[in-house]
Amino acid sequence: MDTPIPASAPPRVLTVAGSDSGGGAGIQADLKTMLALGTHGMSVVTAVTAQNSLGVQGYWELPAEAVRAQFRSVVDDIGVQAVKTGMLASAELVGTVAGLLAGVSVPVVIDPVGVSKHGDSLLAQDALESVRTELLPTATVVTPNLDEVTQLTGVRVADEDGLREAAAAVLSYGPRWALIKGGHLRAGGEAVDLLTDGREEYWLRALRYDNRHTHGTGCTLASALAAQLARGASVPEAAGAAKEYVTGAIAAGFPLGAGLGPVDHAWRLRTG
Repeated sequence: MDTPIPASAPPRVLTVAGSDSGGGAGIQADLKTMLALGTHGMSVVTAVTAQNSLGVQGYWELPAEAVRAQFRSVVDDIGVQAVKTGMLASAELVGTVAGLLAGVSVPVVIDPVGVSKHGDSLLAQDALESVRTELLPTATVVTPNLDEVTQLTGVRVADEDGLREAAAAVLSYGPRWALIKGGHLRAGGEAVDLLTDGREEYWLRALRYDNRHTHGTGCTLASALAAQLARGASVPEAAGAAKEYVTGAIAAGFPLGAGLGPVDHAWRLRTG
């Protein structure tokens, strides 16, 4: 039997990020998430990591011209309906990507990756100012965790009330929306995130699962958000759907190797 040819392509989402050789985070997690949410994922590789369940053993960034060529190749021919960024490694790559993003008119989700789940640095210290002044102003939504908030703004969040201060500090750099991820707050049985544009507030709450296998949560949430935006959802709708998806993926996270296993990007396929 011939395979039916779809009448049109699914929404197209581009990830600009580093490769995770262990498959749990980075562009591998991004593409799995995009597929799971009914979109066509494409990639611009910014860096290659040697990475497994125990940590990052090394990384090698690609030349800016290679990043620029990949981006133009995809955007100019195939087109995109949303872009998500992850690991950008250096000030030169941050500036290159920021310049490319300034030329697109689709939603942009910035995951300001600074450190891996294992505590390994994935962003040069001299790149922080470029992230603040060049990259964040291009963002429709920026999705820092609490460590990244501190790295970018100096604000330290100790409790749920502190998420507002964190959001205000992040928004001062120019993104339209900030989604402050409160997963590192250990109080209570909920994982609480705050989405705000400085006027409207949306508190995203979900059951906190006692599962140590959470590698790739940040990449997965940002990619899910980008996929939902590409499908036409508003920012609050997209954030709520992304939170639901990543919560299920965390609940289904599985052991892999001797360290931290990944979240399960295919959890909906396994639960029907």
